[in-house]
Amino acid sequence: MPRPRPLVVGHRGAPGYRPEHSRSSYDLALAMGVDAVEPDVVVSRDGVLVVRHENEIGSTTDVADRLEFARRRTTKTVDGAELTGWFTEDFTWDELSTLRCRERLPKVRPTSASFDDQQPVLRLRDVLDLVRAASLEQGREIGVVLEIKHATYFSGLGWDMAALIDDELQAAGWARGELPLVIESFESTVLARLRERGIRGTYIYLLEAAGRPFDLVAAHGRTAPTYKQTAAPDGLDRLVGSVDGISVDKRMILAPDRLGRMTGPTTVVSDAHARGLQVFTWTCRPENAFLVGQFRGKGGPSAFGDWESEWAVIRDAGVDGVFVDHADLGVGFFRP
Repeated sequence: MPRPRPLVVGHRGAPGYRPEHSRSSYDLALAMGVDAVEPDVVVSRDGVLVVRHENEIGSTTDVADRLEFARRRTTKTVDGAELTGWFTEDFTWDELSTLRCRERLPKVRPTSASFDDQQPVLRLRDVLDLVRAASLEQGREIGVVLEIKHATYFSGLGWDMAALIDDELQAAGWARGELPLVIESFESTVLARLRERGIRGTYIYLLEAAGRPFDLVAAHGRTAPTYKQTAAPDGLDRLVGSVDGISVDKRMILAPDRLGRMTGPTTVVSDAHARGLQVFTWTCRPENAFLVGQFRGKGGPSAFGDWESEWAVIRDAGVDGVFVDHADLGVGFFRP
């Protein structure tokens, strides 16, 4: 029996071609036929849910060139890491709405960077509305995979991310299951709080290849479980009933050695499936810069390597969802 194809998720839209989280990035991903798109969500100073990869926006907007905001540049510690730049929580939405999107990886994706400074920053509500409109226009259900960023950090600033997201989903008509909704985070506590609020959707726990989740570190210090421990059979046992699945760094499936040779696929997918958990993975990208060493080719970091061979290992491992930057390649490859 053929294996069901995975859900193809436009990772921040179609950032292989347009600056991530820009309107044209989402429009392109939707036109290319993805099953869902993924907005990352952070918070403004006045409590608006803003779609940005991180709350530090120096490399993804034109804020560094805006003289009126020069004094907003500062240094903060976010989830244990010291960062210097400009942060969404220091700007009102009205101010953020004047900023323009920029390609985060201009050296790898110069074509995308050619669209810099043309499109405004979006809110979560903007993405929810455009996906609903695309679903009606195309006559098919298109989903949203909503990633919650830095919930514990924002809680320390007085913002309850679960409450803000609940309110937004209710107001936008996305809270009752009318369209496919996946909610994901690297912090399990915010997922639990949203689930308790009755938001209907699929809850996915994001797992890094290394490190510990910041919410549990904040609560338990160094005794907090690592992501690696959570992905082991005993850790997966403890997730059953609290989330619907996990989303893992692709290295946790491919398991490259120090020389860049793949030693996988590992058993993480089958281990999770044996416990009734779905498995998503991120991020399938064709450029040499992002491929496991053995699949890289000539032409430098921005050239496409043997991405089909890497993606085939991920597909054949039986994942339930894949995040892609090049929506057309993802739809073409993962749909038999």
